Amino acid sequence: MTDDVLVVHGGTPLEGRIRVRGAKNLVSKAMVAALLGDSPSRLFDVPKIRDVEVVRGLLGLHGVKVTDGTEDGELVFDPANVESASTDQINVHAGSSRIPILFCGPLLHRLGHAFIPDLGGCHIGPRPIDFHLQALREFGATVDKRPEGLHLSAPNGLHGTKFALPYPSVGATEQVLLTAVMAEGVTELRNAAVEPEIIDLICILQKMGAIIKVHTDRVIEIQGVPKLHGYTHRPIPDRIEAASWAAAALATRGHVEVLGAQQADMMTFLNIFRSVGGEYEVTDARPPKLGDPGQEGGIRFWHPGGELNAVALETDVHPGFMTDWQQPLVVALTQARGLSIVHETVYEQRLGYTEALNSMGANIQVYRDCLGGTPCRFGRRNFKHSAVIAGPSKLHAADLVIPDLRAGFSHLIAALAAEGTSRVYGVDLINRGYEDFEAKLADLGAHAERP
Repeated sequence: MTDDVLVVHGGTPLEGRIRVRGAKNLVSKAMVAALLGDSPSRLFDVPKIRDVEVVRGLLGLHGVKVTDGTEDGELVFDPANVESASTDQINVHAGSSRIPILFCGPLLHRLGHAFIPDLGGCHIGPRPIDFHLQALREFGATVDKRPEGLHLSAPNGLHGTKFALPYPSVGATEQVLLTAVMAEGVTELRNAAVEPEIIDLICILQKMGAIIKVHTDRVIEIQGVPKLHGYTHRPIPDRIEAASWAAAALATRGHVEVLGAQQADMMTFLNIFRSVGGEYEVTDARPPKLGDPGQEGGIRFWHPGGELNAVALETDVHPGFMTDWQQPLVVALTQARGLSIVHETVYEQRLGYTEALNSMGANIQVYRDCLGGTPCRFGRRNFKHSAVIAGPSKLHAADLVIPDLRAGFSHLIAALAAEGTSRVYGVDLINRGYEDFEAKLADLGAHAERP
């Protein structure tokens, strides 16, 4: 574990410019979608993160030829020779990603069968795959549970269905989309997730030849087609990474410009950021012209000086405040005067990281009660899913162990904002979702190094 640690010398404001690439929560799904085409697909602006490596490996195991394109961050997928992969090979990837569940629909269409290993991911709650399996059964798949995982088949093919999700799960919505596009007949999905990454995935599938209508009130209608072709696509930027760097700028009293960040997909975050007392400016792209290389647009975030304000917020599905935004922002809220309240309504065990912040001098209490007005699935259950943050608190250095991806970045922000030298263990987990984060820290003037 000694090589999986970052020594962080805190107390220096982050200053400078970094760039975010394609959204982690879209890119991996776009890669899976390439399985459905009968011709090659091209995906641009792909970040160099571990989740991409995992999906690239899984595609390779199933006979998809994945090559680097001519542009930095471009991947080309050739699905001409899709084949079965051995259980042992797939199990090599078990525990490193939850993406294998989304291979099911495309593989059932291409091969007639699929296998899902025991699934990993971040330890923030069970994230049951029941929604996925129920959806696949509705399409006509059979599921055989075995010790090594789940074996699926579709002896009579896949057929359109009417389906209502009990909760607008992003993963289950992706599952239905990737399965329904080539299922015979019409599929109607109610209570669907409508996150920007979902809409971008729909755009990709539409480019491939799918017929998908997005109605009001979270209803998506898919007309199955007999075949799809490849796509060429540049994904939306990663709004989670952009917000994480924004929170880091606020917590360290710095000034960070995030190139590639888009206002439209971050409006809810930007409202809270300004309410807390942070400032931002949306910078438009400047096209290249003679003697001027131009510049990509983005958003500049900074701490304007003075005190920050306490706020009350609830996480929710889109267009609400993203659950992945709350951990980085909570570090900044430890520096706000008064009592801030965070009600987590998406994942039931996502506040465990606050213990580490308390060890650094923060004053955060977690509660089982729903401290907010949004109806919450976790009310009257034994989950500590609300937090009260009393501030401002002077943070001091500590040894920290990263429990999951987003909490890991919040630990990193806390170490940067604290006085003294912290040791952050398990930092390689951050590579799952943040491209070149150590190089970006250096670009922003942070004092951090591997021992």
